[in-house]
Amino acid sequence: MKKESMKKTISLLLITLFFISVTCSVYASHGSNDVQTKDNVSITVEINRIRCFETIDFFSDPDFYVKIFINENEFQSPIWKNSRYIDDVGWSATCMVPDYVEWVDIRIQLWDWNIFLRDKLCDLDGNSGSTQNNHEVNLFYSLKTGHWTGDDQIGDPSGYGRLNGCDDGSLYTKDQDCELWFDIYQIDNDGDGIPQWIEENIYHTSPAVNDAYIDPDNDNIPLWWEWKWGYNPFVYDDHDTLDPDNDGIENIEEFITNEWVYSDPFRKDLFVEMDLMEEGPNGEQTVFPYGSVELLRDAYHKHNWMYHFDDGDIGEGGGELIPFDEETNDSELGDIYNEYFLHGNESFWRRGIFHYGLFIYNYHLHGGNAFGTNAFQISSNYLEDKVKIPHLKRDIVYASAFMHETGHTLGIFHFNTPGCDDQMSKFPYQKNFWMWRPYKSVMNYGYMYKMVDYSDGSHGQNDFDDWNRMDLTFFQNGEW
Repeated sequence: MKKESMKKTISLLLITLFFISVTCSVYASHGSNDVQTKDNVSITVEINRIRCFETIDFFSDPDFYVKIFINENEFQSPIWKNSRYIDDVGWSATCMVPDYVEWVDIRIQLWDWNIFLRDKLCDLDGNSGSTQNNHEVNLFYSLKTGHWTGDDQIGDPSGYGRLNGCDDGSLYTKDQDCELWFDIYQIDNDGDGIPQWIEENIYHTSPAVNDAYIDPDNDNIPLWWEWKWGYNPFVYDDHDTLDPDNDGIENIEEFITNEWVYSDPFRKDLFVEMDLMEEGPNGEQTVFPYGSVELLRDAYHKHNWMYHFDDGDIGEGGGELIPFDEETNDSELGDIYNEYFLHGNESFWRRGIFHYGLFIYNYHLHGGNAFGTNAFQISSNYLEDKVKIPHLKRDIVYASAFMHETGHTLGIFHFNTPGCDDQMSKFPYQKNFWMWRPYKSVMNYGYMYKMVDYSDGSHGQNDFDDWNRMDLTFFQNGEW
């Protein structure tokens, strides 16, 4: 009996020591300030937008689907067939995770489905290499802060909640490069998206009341926006002048535009408003091709410049119809700018955010020009003549012209870039055509209407690095 009693005592002692050691190891690993609630936490990974930057499937546009792993629990989306661009994905994966461990492991993969061949893993990761681990994205979500880190984090070049496969240096190589926008959040009591632990322990606000729009530091930016982007909502910041990504869009303007687009205070955003003319009496049209807009987005997004093209979708602005004019002169351009862009108010708020692209029927001198630090025009009559030239494609012609004139509102001119706007470099029989061949940019007349890109300076002598020289704040300099 004594031996049996001793065995039971030893067994109970060992079991007790085991639980003590497990408990101690948990607290030692995660610290005494970790999330300590009674219930599991619901984590959601939401996919918002997918774009393809290059040809992945030679037989059709990609047949995308997404795989998400939350603490190794796998979720797979439906297949979006023959879809190169998906702007409103509307699919998410939700998983219950333990609340006593702060970090949640999340992996995101984007696949192209094939009926006969093996499915292809598309590149979303900014790290170099071609293995699966260099194409998928690994993230670590904090239950305490509601932020994530890893292959995507606040302040990285591609933007928070955005993945860009070109970031590994594969911009001009075939690597299944794609772009994916996503969000990660946990269910909280008041629906404001701010984790309950933050509200109770940091902000000391009620987790039962939605207080996301209070402004404790009176800096005109609400609590939720400052929390999302890593600012302290109890410390005053001059958001009217702060512009950490130097894109000319101050934080207060990033907050305003967040209502309509995925703007990011730490990643470059380029806003362009476009107005166009009504149809003429003889059927004259100024119709900007949808495919041209997508080419422009691809070109800028590859370089982590978010291109926000407003033809009527961003607030109250773009897409206005201007009375038809068979030929428009400089004075009329100024009148249109003041009436349709500024709306008679020189301090109109959009002036500090948007470049103004005007699409008219015919300009009295040539097919396009800048007529202010943030304003330019292109002419459909001139561009349609270009489209008739063999081997030129309408989408590229229109996008190239629009991108060229935008470049002037970003500070690229002949006086600081000799290969730009050189009248003697348009055709192969002109001597400067060959001098500026290394300058592979829409700013070079020799490449205009044939491509949609600025140069990166990698082509040797007589090339210029447009992407790193352009000034996104140039449009704020006023009229010339």
